[in-house]
Amino acid sequence: MTYEIEIGRGKRGRRAYSLDDIAIVPNRRTRDPEDVSVAWQIDAYRFEMPVIAAPMDSVMSPATAIALGRLGGLGVLDLEGLWTRYDDPEPVLEEISALEGGPTSPAVTRRLQELYSEPVQPELITARLAEIRASGVTVAGALTPSGTVQHYKTVLAAGVDVFVIRGTTVSAEHVSKNQEPLNLKKFIYELDVPVIVGGAAGYTPALHLMRTGAAGVLVGFGGGATTTTRRALGIHSPLASAISDVAAARRDYMDESGGRYVHVIADGGMGTSGDLVKAIAMGADAVMLGSALARADEAPGRGWHWGAEAHHPETPRGERARVGTVGPMEEVLFGPGHQADGTSNLIGMLRRSMATTGYSDLKEFQRVDVVVSPYAGR
Repeated sequence: MTYEIEIGRGKRGRRAYSLDDIAIVPNRRTRDPEDVSVAWQIDAYRFEMPVIAAPMDSVMSPATAIALGRLGGLGVLDLEGLWTRYDDPEPVLEEISALEGGPTSPAVTRRLQELYSEPVQPELITARLAEIRASGVTVAGALTPSGTVQHYKTVLAAGVDVFVIRGTTVSAEHVSKNQEPLNLKKFIYELDVPVIVGGAAGYTPALHLMRTGAAGVLVGFGGGATTTTRRALGIHSPLASAISDVAAARRDYMDESGGRYVHVIADGGMGTSGDLVKAIAMGADAVMLGSALARADEAPGRGWHWGAEAHHPETPRGERARVGTVGPMEEVLFGPGHQADGTSNLIGMLRRSMATTGYSDLKEFQRVDVVVSPYAGR
């Protein structure tokens, strides 16, 4: 049942909730955190924690993708980022971190656009993926829908275990009078690796993406720490409601397809452990983290965080944001935490929340009770 609110005499809208608007309610049973499993599996690949690193240059390099893989997560390299545009991107990353100017500085945006104007080099795609594969961890790379058309053959030849198609929003039916759009259903059908695609922000677009054969759907639109999509385009989808809507699409698609399960992955706007916990409570199988991992000492951004939206050549709608550092990646994920604000020991906090509410694994935890309780500063 959907309840709409009258905004004015000529327009009605559905009330939607962000993660800040909800809270989890303890149950009658509690558990020992050590008895809780936070593992999940997509296709043939099992991970010891439900964390996927966002394919952003401030978060993932080949080295940090390998480090995250060894810790039990999945690192996704941006195959249209600095690591595939420059033989040695370290001086470029150093320059970006040293740029003077606030988050909305036109000079910073202009310099980012200039640095990202270098063309993607296919041989560097091959080299970066080979470096990750040599470490023995699961190999994952991401392209935008337009980048997929240009570079997917190179990516598949180089070898990936999981392929991610990620954009601000990705639809199963993109209409264009000027160019042949990516046919997701045909493309995914011809691949022999699991494909994660998104973002999607509602029931219908997510259901259509599931019907293309995707193994996972990214949920989110304009909610990340560095995006200004709501200010620039006027578009936003509160994440708690979006995850719940897409989880409902997953349930209905299971009935429609005779039991095929598509993983729901929350993407964007989860900077603390509490956000991660509530995303799974709303129905996500895993989360894609950006700013939370950009705070690790090893992160390429050196305490700064930015996404592809910040350097779009024509319509930039993102910022280079200062997030600082809180400690090594292992401490960010597993502690011991030294911050009381939810920026470290993310997985430990997830375990404790599950144990406090009496659930032993992630699928069970998706059934936890929640209440609408707008954020009041604690």
